[in-house]
Amino acid sequence: MGKNVVVIGGGIIGLSSAYYLQKAGHQVTVLQREDFMDNCSYGNCGYVCPSHFIPLAAPGIVKQGLKWMWNSRSPFYVQPRLNRSLFDWGMKFMKSATSEHVERSAVPLRDISLLSQHEFEQTWFNTPHFEFAYEHNGLLEIFQTEEAAVHARHTVEKGHELGLDVELLDAAALQEKEAHTRVNGIGAIFFKCDAHLYPDKLMHGLIELLRASGVTLLANKEVIRIETGGGQVKKLITATGDFTADEVVVATGSWSREMAALMGTNLPLVPGRGYSVTLEDSPYRVNYPSILVEGRAAITPMDGNKIRFGGTMEITSTTTPPRYQRVEGILAAVKRFFPEFDVAMPAKEKIWYGYRPVSADGLPYIGRISKFKNVVIATGHSMMGLSLGAGTGKLVSELVSEQPTSIDVRPYAVERFD
Repeated sequence: MGKNVVVIGGGIIGLSSAYYLQKAGHQVTVLQREDFMDNCSYGNCGYVCPSHFIPLAAPGIVKQGLKWMWNSRSPFYVQPRLNRSLFDWGMKFMKSATSEHVERSAVPLRDISLLSQHEFEQTWFNTPHFEFAYEHNGLLEIFQTEEAAVHARHTVEKGHELGLDVELLDAAALQEKEAHTRVNGIGAIFFKCDAHLYPDKLMHGLIELLRASGVTLLANKEVIRIETGGGQVKKLITATGDFTADEVVVATGSWSREMAALMGTNLPLVPGRGYSVTLEDSPYRVNYPSILVEGRAAITPMDGNKIRFGGTMEITSTTTPPRYQRVEGILAAVKRFFPEFDVAMPAKEKIWYGYRPVSADGLPYIGRISKFKNVVIATGHSMMGLSLGAGTGKLVSELVSEQPTSIDVRPYAVERFD
């Protein structure tokens, strides 16, 4: 028997959850704090990437972050401020940034990535009237230093161990992949297992698909209070209306810590701001999406005539004004790797920025909570929200429907730090 499910959050995780919940026979309402047209799901680089089996909390990231602290163009930055939740997250993040944690995280990250990719390719891609410029062509991870080359060899070995289709390229093989333009790199990892898509098209198409299938999408409905009883959340209260629910899904991205607190749960999570610039009909092109290792930037060809440059991880509050020097850093990195690319700094209104929900250990939070038996939380995907969106939505639906999950969800336990 179908349940009345309210999903809080209208980004890729919330909408994907709504998609699978509706397919499972539930009555679904999605509440979004603003509108559905401008959130972090739109401006990312569109990767669907099983290659990302190394979590953000990895050895060396804290030391590197401290080195970059005073560089306005740096790709990783933590804004110093007196904030208890930031301190809590920071201590847990530093504790997690170990080689042992990286080793433990590889299989859970691979599993949810492969599940998500399977759903994109076998379910979403075959849905009529749902087109999102999906291409399974692989991804290049280009490096310029011997230190990165050593790390690349270890990554390729681990990729093979995990059963992923991955190859190490020398400079000549790398240049052959992008023969039309000069590439400044001594080599690259070629992740044949990876794909990419156009996020804007995906989100607009998903919204249309949900509306056509009977899912109720309500904008400007920020949940400010809840009513409970019998160990359950009974009612969600907004400034303009109340909503009853048999089950509640919290998929509120970078605002999930506050929403989880409303549900009686401590969630170590902070916003990580990223930036991107998209060119249409650009004179520059690449054949493959690329991660520029030392530049901490990314490039993606999209939708036939577009190219997107993105990057940075800026741990800051959602009220801090954007630092557009970060975009200068992204474009400078692109120039270092692709010397023929002279991309001018665009006007501010042409720059996208958004907030990714960064967990304290680089793994998402997916699962039920102990305080209320009818609440499922799905957030904390960091830079992987779109990539893991389809798989996360399927897992959420299985949890709500009380079915066996497609993969083991214990590594993503919401209260694993308690």
